[in-house]
Amino acid sequence: MQDTAHTEFVLDAALDAEIARATDALRESRHVVALTGAGLSVESGIPPFRGPGGLWTQYGEPPMDGYQRFLADPAAAWREQLNPTAPWAVGLAETLAAAKPNAGHAALAELERRGACAAVITQNIDDLQRQAGSQVLLEIHGNAHWLRCSGCNQRFDRDELEVDPERLPPHCPSCEGIVKGDTVQFGEPIPPDVLDGCFAQVALADCMLVVGTSTTVYPAAGFPLEVLHRGGCAIEINPEETEFSRLATHSLRGPAGAVLTRILDHVAGAEATR
Repeated sequence: MQDTAHTEFVLDAALDAEIARATDALRESRHVVALTGAGLSVESGIPPFRGPGGLWTQYGEPPMDGYQRFLADPAAAWREQLNPTAPWAVGLAETLAAAKPNAGHAALAELERRGACAAVITQNIDDLQRQAGSQVLLEIHGNAHWLRCSGCNQRFDRDELEVDPERLPPHCPSCEGIVKGDTVQFGEPIPPDVLDGCFAQVALADCMLVVGTSTTVYPAAGFPLEVLHRGGCAIEINPEETEFSRLATHSLRGPAGAVLTRILDHVAGAEATR
């Protein structure tokens, strides 16, 4: 596994001043929505999928027709899920099992608790934002710790639904539909309830926090563009410049944990002086 140790990031005066200005914009907004990507979880020891040190770079990519394979033979797909042999599946499972929420996840959950962030839309499947305490959470690519009925979209914790290895695939106790992992596979549509929830939140948003994502994968990549098109603001948080940086109202160049914690400090400070 990639060594994810990193030196402590120190905010310089220029970045801290830009964070303060971005926080003012956030506090003046009526409905703030966060969009998060793989960069948020790097500080939890989860590398991105692609690129140097990426999970798929190390272990190989999953099949591009994974969903079609599931539909063709759900029982075989479940046998592989219960006893994974593919290097990419084993590597992903081990990496997710070891990960814990970091300061960035915690800051987003606390911003929600304080009423400064209405919802989080995440492209991550690692469950860390939920573990950190976020309540209004839309996991657009699913959750590796959950199962989902392919008929009614009801979701189950993996410990909640008993899976009999001798009777695969499992079926939904509500509608008898076939149950699969909640993670959205290649070729699989985003569950309509999640997608509808994302569109509803984006329609209300006049400010979007764009955290740890290069905004290249649609439909999520279109969400901050829609907010900007309506005259709202977009606050990007990313250690590296992205294609979205030139469009963002504020582009904060630093790791998510440090920058989001500082935003939370400013929000808490403003509340204390009321």
